[in-house]
Amino acid sequence: MRIANVRGRLAIVPASIASILDAGVVEGVDVERASGGRFESDPQAVYPRWDEFEPWAKEVSLDRPDVVIRPEDLGPVVTRPAQVFAIGLNYAAHAAESKVEAPSSPPTFTKFPTCLAGPFSPVPLPVGSVDWEVELVAIIGREARHVTHERAWEHVAGVTVGQDISERQLQMMGPVPQFSLAKSFPCFGPIGPALVTVDELDDPDDLAIGCSIDGESVQSARTGMMLFDVPALIAHLSSIVSLLAGDVIFTGTPGGVGKDRDPMRFLRVGETIESEIEGIGRLRNVMIA
Repeated sequence: MRIANVRGRLAIVPASIASILDAGVVEGVDVERASGGRFESDPQAVYPRWDEFEPWAKEVSLDRPDVVIRPEDLGPVVTRPAQVFAIGLNYAAHAAESKVEAPSSPPTFTKFPTCLAGPFSPVPLPVGSVDWEVELVAIIGREARHVTHERAWEHVAGVTVGQDISERQLQMMGPVPQFSLAKSFPCFGPIGPALVTVDELDDPDDLAIGCSIDGESVQSARTGMMLFDVPALIAHLSSIVSLLAGDVIFTGTPGGVGKDRDPMRFLRVGETIESEIEGIGRLRNVMIA
């Protein structure tokens, strides 16, 4: 099952949403109308009711769609999460290019929720050195506290594609790094195009992941190369804090970011970054002034 934010309303969408950039338009089912008001149109409202919503949504037929969806209609499938976690150095290649040892536990920071944006939103570039980081994003569907690795996927509503866009000058400014601020400018967290439940994926622990700029591949890996997989991240985080329904976890980026290239490379106005994960879909974000 796949759900999306369509013009601010929750919709159940077909698998073809993953290729909406190529198709140009797909059709879905409005959740509030299909449920007769049982579930709200607000995309964020579904997560605290995930145990009730998921079995209902999986029985909804897409044979009679009532929503026409174009790429520009899609917003972030999570709009007001209580918490947005982000993981650093979660691929050995990224740790190596950053010239640090692979971590023994997940380095964790936050992105502020106001940075979240739709999968095809333009990204205003601030002054500085703006970098790209394609990531698998996990959305919590059931509150998690002291969850074991073996039970962790049970607490995930689904996964989506994300970009942890980062302004590197601010990130490293001052006596201590400013990770959270540097990664939270407006539209620095595009996610989408839809939330995909893990039963839609052959192996949710091993998916091809990549990023390109104006058609040039800059990142290519598999999520199976993570040092800490999604269950490990949930087990670790939930041992310290409570993960709430609707919370977002950016799980880390592979090697290939701009700051670690020689010479360094950063995003420029007019460039387009595309971020893709196997079985989930693709983001396309144009850099604007």
